[in-house]
Order: sequence, then C-alpha cells, then structure tokens
Amino acid sequence: MIFVVDDLLNKNLSEVYLKWNEMYLLSRQKTFKESDLKNFQEAIEKWINLFIKLFGQFSNFDFKLPKLHSWVHHIVDTIREFGAINGYTTETYEVLHKIYVKIPYCLSNKKDVEEQMMKTIWRKAIIKQNDFKKKFKTPLKFNYSSKLFEFDISEAFEFIDKYKNETNLDEKMIKGLDHFIQSLDLYFDLLKISTAQGCHIKIYRSITLENRAILRTTNMFHKRLWFSNISVTMNDEELFEYQSDNGICYTQTLLITEVFLKKEKSLHLALVQWYDFISKRTPFVYGCPLLKLTEVYNFIEIEAIEDIVHIVP
Repeated sequence: MIFVVDDLLNKNLSEVYLKWNEMYLLSRQKTFKESDLKNFQEAIEKWINLFIKLFGQFSNFDFKLPKLHSWVHHIVDTIREFGAINGYTTETYEVLHKIYVKIPYCLSNKKDVEEQMMKTIWRKAIIKQNDFKKKFKTPLKFNYSSKLFEFDISEAFEFIDKYKNETNLDEKMIKGLDHFIQSLDLYFDLLKISTAQGCHIKIYRSITLENRAILRTTNMFHKRLWFSNISVTMNDEELFEYQSDNGICYTQTLLITEVFLKKEKSLHLALVQWYDFISKRTPFVYGCPLLKLTEVYNFIEIEAIEDIVHIVP
C-alpha cells in the first residue's frame, strides 16, 4: 500500500482498499452458489459506495465509466450466465466487452450522430446499387405513384409555405416540409454537391420497393393516415453513436422524393424521422424494441431501406 509506505494514513482510504480486496477475492472463486453471488454483489456495493464518496469530487464525468458500470451492475448476472470469471475463454471476453463496454461507450458519445448515420446509409445504398447492377446488368428502378407536389429548388421556400397554409396536410407531412430544405442541404453537403442550381423535386404518396413492399406517406389511405415505418440495417462496428436493435435502426417516413440534378443522376430519397429506444436500461419488452420518435430528421436513400415494419406507438 503506497499510502502506508509514504505515511499517508487515512481511515477512509484504508477502508476502500480493504473493501476492494474483499470484493476481488470473492470474484476469484471457481464456483458460485446463489448465496455467493449475493455476498459478491453486496461487497461490490459496499466498495463502490465508499469509492464514490471518497473520490467523487475528483471525477469530471461523475463516474459514468462503461467498465465501472459493467462491473457494478452486470458482473453478477454475467457470472450467472457464463460461469466463474476465471473460466472465460477469449471469445467470451470479446462478446462481453462488446455488449457491456464497447456499445454502451459508443452510445454515450453523441457527437455528429446525424452525419454518421447518413454516411453509413449512403455507403449501404451504394453497395446495394452496385450489387443489383452486377446481378441484372441494369440500374435499380423504383415505381413511384400518386405524385403530390413538384417544384424547382429555387422556389422551395415559397412553395412549401403555400402548401402548408393552403392545403389540408397532416401534421407529419407538415413536419416533413418544415425540415425539407435543411435536411436536403445536409444531404447535399454529405455528397459534396456544390450547387443545387437547376435542381427539380417531385414528392409522391408511395413507392414500390425492390422487395415489392409499398412505402407510403399519405393523409388518407383507406380512410386513415399511413406514414410507413421502416428498418435500415447497419453494422454495430460502423454505427458508433446510435443505439440499434442488433444493427437494425428504425425510422418513420415523412416524405418520398425524387430529386433531379443537372449533372448528376436522379436521387431516390425519403425524408425520415428517427426512432430511438425509450430506455437504455430496458430497451426491449417481450423481445420487441420499445421505441419513441426523436427530433432527428434526415434524407436517406430509398435503396438502403431494408423493409417496412410495424411499430406499436
């Protein structure tokens, strides 16, 4: 004990060191009964309470550290599922590190989440387009139906204001129009499109996807609103800052658009509002993701849509 050698005696410091050793010795057992796990959890709680009391004033992050959190809240359940810590294989450690450290750390880092999601989806759309071309020797095509609006980008502000005020639009479509220009600017920046001069926009009620599912954004379909919820598949390794359902993210479609650029191929885009988990502590109920709509809006490539899904509000 360095603080003893240096004659830095402190009762609380000695106590936290003692509690750590008690907890550590319990963690090294080769087998655990339920009573052992109970004693181990109690030892963890005694140590962490004293540790936070002693060192809390020196923590810039209020001890929101993934490894510490995993040790305090998850190690006992991990032992119940996988057995004694001493018996873990390399593969077990890798899985546990991803579940309890890597992903929670990524979820706590919320910088540039929108740009990261868009780049991931953009890459996925490009891969899907290229795969389709290689397989069928033709570009991927979509069947749009029921055109709603059509306008030039230079008239976007006036057109959107006019239709918001003069037509009977649902609040979801109004929300989409409110975020239309900002989201399109962000998307053009992502693709490094320097000018939108001559850009022409068409907005539709529906589109048939490659898997024959129909994506809808309409005020009235069989006497009810229908704004399709969709899933987009991403890799956890790519998706560092957004919580996913095993790599699947969910959004609600607000607008279906076809964008025509002068010197570029036309873009097939959906303006979406993202879902996120209501609770990171309890993200699933009976195996189903428990979701809420966020205030994050983006254009995504229709090519990147995995499927249409049903989400219980």
